Amino acid sequence: MTTTEKIVELHNVNIYQQKAVVLSNITLDVYKGEFIYIVGKTGYGKSSLLKLLYGDLSHHEGKANVCGYDLSALHKKDIPMLRRHLGIVFQDFHLLTDRSVDDNLRFALEATGWEDKVKMRERMNEVLTMVGLSTKGFKMPHELSGGEQQRVVVARALLNHPKLILADEPTGNLDPETSEEIILLLRKICKEAGTAVMMASHDFIIMNKYPDRTLKCENGHVIDSQEKEAAQA
Repeated sequence: MTTTEKIVELHNVNIYQQKAVVLSNITLDVYKGEFIYIVGKTGYGKSSLLKLLYGDLSHHEGKANVCGYDLSALHKKDIPMLRRHLGIVFQDFHLLTDRSVDDNLRFALEATGWEDKVKMRERMNEVLTMVGLSTKGFKMPHELSGGEQQRVVVARALLNHPKLILADEPTGNLDPETSEEIILLLRKICKEAGTAVMMASHDFIIMNKYPDRTLKCENGHVIDSQEKEAAQA
């Protein structure tokens, strides 16, 4: 479902951790409906790239636009507005362990400005159905398997109809079979909803089984498989 609608546009961007450059001269376009893997050794900048995109790291040079927001002009008070257009999936779930699945989702909706309780209930039901957990809303996180907890995290990421899902090692704590289920779920959402997905991963078995565009963070740069293939053609 890839279109010409540009979701991410980076041009000659440098990313810093404190005063050290982690990634330099990044030029990258991401379009609606694209599925992109981000690979690279630990400490080579995968998470830093994702943090830039969701407003957790700033940049000082170049052009960076995400979901229509100019990151160079983004004030701290505007970051929640940017994140309403994003879905973020973490490796360690970040669920509220003292609340049910429904209450985790309700908390996320309220935090992003939803007020109509009927519409909130409808959207919660929709996303739980999308991830195959329509009967698990009353469960507490500790009553779910790791794969089910990650499905809840994906459901939470979908609540605000995001243009872009950023997934940071979403299968890192899961067994191979469950990992594949989560990847297939993300790929299905990408294809059917047109949501762009950028996923940092070390799971080369899955990537080889379901190949797609890949960004490799290496030696301070981001190498795009599309550009590499075009240069070799």
